[in-house]
Amino acid sequence: MLPDDVLLNIVERLDIADATRTTILSSRWKQIPAMLSKVVIMVDSFEPKHTTSKLTSDDIIRFNTTVLDATRSILERRSTNLYTIHLLRMQFYLGDESIFIGQTVANTIATQKVASVDFTIVTKVRRICTSNDRLTYGRQFMSFFDSCPNTFGCLARLRLENLRLGESDFPKIFSICKQLEFLFLFECDMGINSLLEVEHPQLSELVISGGCLDRGVHLKWAPKLTLVKFNVFRTQDDPFCLGYVPLLQTVSIINTGLSWHKMLKLSELLGKTAISNLHLNFKSEKIWVKPEGRRQLFPVFHKLRIVNLLNISEECDLTWTMFLLQGAPNLRNYASWCGIIYVK
Repeated sequence: MLPDDVLLNIVERLDIADATRTTILSSRWKQIPAMLSKVVIMVDSFEPKHTTSKLTSDDIIRFNTTVLDATRSILERRSTNLYTIHLLRMQFYLGDESIFIGQTVANTIATQKVASVDFTIVTKVRRICTSNDRLTYGRQFMSFFDSCPNTFGCLARLRLENLRLGESDFPKIFSICKQLEFLFLFECDMGINSLLEVEHPQLSELVISGGCLDRGVHLKWAPKLTLVKFNVFRTQDDPFCLGYVPLLQTVSIINTGLSWHKMLKLSELLGKTAISNLHLNFKSEKIWVKPEGRRQLFPVFHKLRIVNLLNISEECDLTWTMFLLQGAPNLRNYASWCGIIYVK
């Protein structure tokens, strides 16, 4: 006897597997999942918990098939245009079945109101991936990408891992994914001596973790970019260079300094930007930032409000960090994790 909105509130608190199971309760319950405003289908929820064995190709097929069945079960029974999907978030393995998942999403986008689409595409080998693996995954991904341009054209958020793409592939991805606002790349590159150039009108957040980007990342033109995060960079030069990024506010860099890493000058790295939030994690190893004077830093730091320095070597006490304090007159919060926290 409960009204639909109460039943819908209950179902929205379940993961997608349990939400799908409610359809067998009665003819009325069968309609409730079709009203969901947020559809989250994650392959992780279908995998056995605490598994220690390596995934096989058969496992990937089975998991992706389950995701595909759940996707079709939820999306294809929805009443056309009656209820908006405010968020469609999906996680699945890169495989032959990916194309069918992408086509199902494309059909949903074409026939229903979908506000935001979020894809996380994972690979069979997640962490220890060889160059040949990345090359294979890169070709497989581009085949999938070329098969579902309408789907990728509507993505707002995209997470990719372990891909080695061709020089023309990233520009193609940026040109097709016109609505992309968030991009996460884990161990993605274009081979030896590669440079990633970013030109995108909507991209607001970019996160890059690892990858053999020997020449770094050129943020050439990203007028809506507000956040950049780099986790481990292997270039002997600056990890990134800035072009037209007028709204950039937050920069986060995490890296273990090695002997061949250059000392970064923040005044040069951050160019003519005026960021408000700076996060540096040195991982208790070599310091890879060179102290500079107030005259050099003020143009970049005059709007800086928040600074977090993590895992600084014990040899670098407050006297080393003073250059940041002196170069940022409007600093509100300053935290340095080296056994002690300093706050201003």
